[in-house]
Amino acid sequence: SPQARSKKRSRKHQRFMARRAVLEQKGLLSPHRHPGSQSPEAGLEAHTELTESCDKVPKAKQTASSSLSLSASPDSIARHHSVLLSQGNGSSGRVRTSSLVLRPGKYVAIDCEMVGTGPQGKLSELARCSVVNYEGDVIYDKYVRPELPIVDYRTRWSGITKQHMKNAIPFKAAQAEILKILKDKIVVGHAIHNDFQALKYFHPKDRTRDTSQSPALKKRAGLPIKANVSLKNLARHLLHKKIQEGRKGHSSVEDAQTAMELYRLVEVQWEKQLAHSLPPRPPSPVTDPAADSSQYLDDQYWPTELMASSL
Repeated sequence: SPQARSKKRSRKHQRFMARRAVLEQKGLLSPHRHPGSQSPEAGLEAHTELTESCDKVPKAKQTASSSLSLSASPDSIARHHSVLLSQGNGSSGRVRTSSLVLRPGKYVAIDCEMVGTGPQGKLSELARCSVVNYEGDVIYDKYVRPELPIVDYRTRWSGITKQHMKNAIPFKAAQAEILKILKDKIVVGHAIHNDFQALKYFHPKDRTRDTSQSPALKKRAGLPIKANVSLKNLARHLLHKKIQEGRKGHSSVEDAQTAMELYRLVEVQWEKQLAHSLPPRPPSPVTDPAADSSQYLDDQYWPTELMASSL
């Protein structure tokens, strides 16, 4: 009956207050203030101190960490960006710094150079692959020997010559090394589908950032959203740097670094838009101790030695 439940709750509350007094005596909790002199914030702090002193507080009630683990999913990354943007002034510097601190090993940029094999050299095969990290530091750069004989080195664009193939590693060996690096990473690149095709690999779409398809970059460069824009033009318009010049071919290292620079330029906006396009998350467990405090009256959440000393 309601009367019986009221009595039971009253007895639990009495035990709760008695144990609170024990915590205050032991210096584990600040003295209780009168309701009239206690602000809501102070009450929350006192309740937090009380719950933190109990070793068996349910995990669902612990406040979630503000940082992301290195194993967090790409969805979590995007949502974390969105949460950061909703706090404070949402400045790009703040979010970018947070991203760098939390996830430095999760971002890589890739660029591949291809040569021509097969009939009339029209088949493109991998001949060099470069991968850089979030900071643009090179973490992989090797020449790769195609599976078929090279018909056209395409030196003017690829920068590859016969000399480079002397110390090149077999395609299968390079593929295994590169895919190990790309695993579970967010991969940045320009027209990156060509690089994945050369690697004979498909990377998850939600973990791929193609700078050739970014409306934010095109808009920032003053170019039509639907235009096919080259990495060279984006670098000239947005980074004020010249790349892919001369007749010695492209540098896959320089191109990968440039793609990462472009990504970081609009990273906050890009990730925010991605977060908004993600499906809604399931309801999160209650993390506010003040929202549901009745369970802390139960004996199971109190340390044995504390119960013994308070009875």
